[in-house]
Amino acid sequence: MSIFSGLFRSRDKPQNRTAGSSYSFLFGGTTAGKAVTERTAMQMTAVYSCVRILAEAVAGLPLNLYHYLPDGGKEKSFDHPLYRLLHDEPNPEMSSFVFRETLMTHLLLWGNAYAQIIRNGKREVVALYPLMPNKMTVDRDQSGQLYYSYNRSSDEAPTMKGSTVILKPSDVLHIPGLGFDGLVGYSPIAMAKNAIGLAIATEEYGAKFFANGAAPGGVLEHPGTIKDPQRVRDAWQSQFGGSANSGKVAVLEEGMKYTPIGISPEQAQFLETRKFQINEIARIFRVPPHMVGDLEKSSFSNIEQQSLEFVKYTLDPWVIRWEQSFMRRLLTEDEKKQYFVKFNLEGLLRGDYQSRMTGYATARQNGWMSANDIRELENLDLIPAEQGGDLYLINGNMLPLCSGLPQSCKTLWEEEEQRNE
Repeated sequence: MSIFSGLFRSRDKPQNRTAGSSYSFLFGGTTAGKAVTERTAMQMTAVYSCVRILAEAVAGLPLNLYHYLPDGGKEKSFDHPLYRLLHDEPNPEMSSFVFRETLMTHLLLWGNAYAQIIRNGKREVVALYPLMPNKMTVDRDQSGQLYYSYNRSSDEAPTMKGSTVILKPSDVLHIPGLGFDGLVGYSPIAMAKNAIGLAIATEEYGAKFFANGAAPGGVLEHPGTIKDPQRVRDAWQSQFGGSANSGKVAVLEEGMKYTPIGISPEQAQFLETRKFQINEIARIFRVPPHMVGDLEKSSFSNIEQQSLEFVKYTLDPWVIRWEQSFMRRLLTEDEKKQYFVKFNLEGLLRGDYQSRMTGYATARQNGWMSANDIRELENLDLIPAEQGGDLYLINGNMLPLCSGLPQSCKTLWEEEEQRNE
């Protein structure tokens, strides 16, 4: 035991770099010459769309607390105080939707989402408040135990004393993204900042191209000496600069000649680069291009399948991170044996109306769904039990296979044969 304890205490503190590497995945400058931060990245329409799609998808899913039943089933735990926090409002200042949307946005931009857990004297969770990931540091103490250090800024409300607040792991809901050490995640924006920086540079190039007019750059040549070149430049810009003046015919006097020196957007494959960067950003977040407005490779025959793949391969891993983080931090060891937190993805996995009805008919005729089971999935009022809403039916021409079964089954078979005769 002492060997493992020593190994645990000697582990490096959590950080966003590989073991033995001095390169950190941080926001900042890129090879395209543009600084990429969480704010500049969100000014890109593709990044904003991907973050909004994922954040609103997770926030809009039904979230419930269940408990296990003795017969192996499950039931919603309406009486548990944690149910209201997760389903309705985690704190008096925000709804469950806004809370999850905020934390999911932090998770997508910084790779980590934090929330302070407020407990009462019985150690029961009474509130959850989001914390900014860029102010949080995860570290280890001398005994190797994790702790969270939150740096308060001067513009925050004085709800905490001191500029740095130390929080125990039991007081922090931490949802880490993909990371090197399994303890903290690294930012997808920082990991792909060169791709996002290229998109920012391309967008800026296009904006400046239209701001400078149809000809983005060139030289005005005069056979003599110009006494006031600034005046000539300003006159040219006022007459032919800007997209509103694009296409005007220039009249040059005194033997002046205009020589363009800028390359055209077609030569620079400007539009192709911008389109590729949209797909590149969608690839970072694993969002189908049609969901961010790129319908080039989407059609009516495959767009539904792409939407189902989005749920299974994009949303589902994020949802599992949320569920397991909730259970680790918000439930006691005894409660983990009785309760569990679950997002409901069934609504997003449903097909079109005809496919759903065909599936329901198969389930109803084969006896593993009742009328009320189907009506509950379709959000319809239930049929009273005395009217047969909870009956499980099966087609009358289906008989049990009696080979190798008890004599009672063979008797049923013989009775059925006699009725048929």
